[in-house]
Amino acid sequence: MENTFHMLLYRAMHAQRSYLRPCLRKLGLGTGQPKLLRFLSSHGPCRPKEIADYFEIDPAAVSRMLDVLEKGGFVTREPDETCRRSDRIELTERGRNAQQEWKLYCEKEEEKMLAGFSAEEIALFSDFLKRAYQNLRAAEQEEPLCKT
Repeated sequence: MENTFHMLLYRAMHAQRSYLRPCLRKLGLGTGQPKLLRFLSSHGPCRPKEIADYFEIDPAAVSRMLDVLEKGGFVTREPDETCRRSDRIELTERGRNAQQEWKLYCEKEEEKMLAGFSAEEIALFSDFLKRAYQNLRAAEQEEPLCKT
C-alpha cells in the first residue's frame, strides 16, 4: 500500500470510522448524523440551511438526515416564524442524551488515537489539519481540480 499523505489520511479516517461504528449502532444513529446532533447541541435550534452551510454539504442531504433523526426521536421540527419556507430543528431529550454519549465516545477515541503524542504534537497536528482544510477550500474556490 502506498504511503502517500493522501492514503495515510484516508486510512486514519477509515480507522476512526471503523473504531466508532459500533457506538453509532448502539445509539441508533447512522453515519453523518452525530455531527448534526453536535451542531444542534452547540448552536441551539436552527434551520436546515444553517447546518448545510456549516458542514458544506447539500441541503437535500441534510434534509434526508434530519428526516431520519426526526423519525428516530432525536430532533423535532417546528415551523420557523422568521422564515415561512423553513423549519427550525431542535434536539429532543433523546437527541441530547445521544449527543452526550457520542461526545464521550469521541473523547475516548481521541485518547486512543493520540496516545504517545505530546501536548505540543497534538497542537501542531490540529493546526496542520486546519491549515490543510483551509488550503483545499481556497484551492477549490480559485480553480477546481476537475472541471465539470
